[in-house]
Amino acid sequence: MRLSVAAAISHGRVYRRFGLSPRSRLDLLRNLVTALVRHERIETPWARADEMRGYAERLIDYAKRGDKDERAMRMADFWLTEKDLIHKLFKVLAPRFQPHAGSYTRLLQIPNRDGLDRAKMAVIELKGNPLPPLVRPRRDSDRTLLNQLLKGYRQDAQRARGTPV
Repeated sequence: MRLSVAAAISHGRVYRRFGLSPRSRLDLLRNLVTALVRHERIETPWARADEMRGYAERLIDYAKRGDKDERAMRMADFWLTEKDLIHKLFKVLAPRFQPHAGSYTRLLQIPNRDGLDRAKMAVIELKGNPLPPLVRPRRDSDRTLLNQLLKGYRQDAQRARGTPV
């Protein structure tokens, strides 16, 4: 008897396709990166936000080199479809993230989109933005692994003392 395990085999694919041609996929990602630099917080399907996150962080890494660096200017010119944002990238965002080594974005899952597809949605934002903070889901419910272990430990300790649980 042979057991098979369903695995996600990539066959050489290293990125999501989004059901598009390579050119339109790149245009989609460029538009998302541009929107993130302009608004500093955007709402998009989770897969798109997750795919775009690496490109946005790499762009900020290049911007930290300064506007005198030719490679950084070419990357900004390529990834930002609105050229007035190049100034914001180099003069506002790069100094903000200069002391940080990485992880310039925050990705939070939000409720699924209503409608036909019920797509998993996310909010991606640049850290340190002037917008009000998003409410993060609380992790201290009694269903977390740590709290379940603590609850079991307390019950065992009460049993050892002889008091009823």
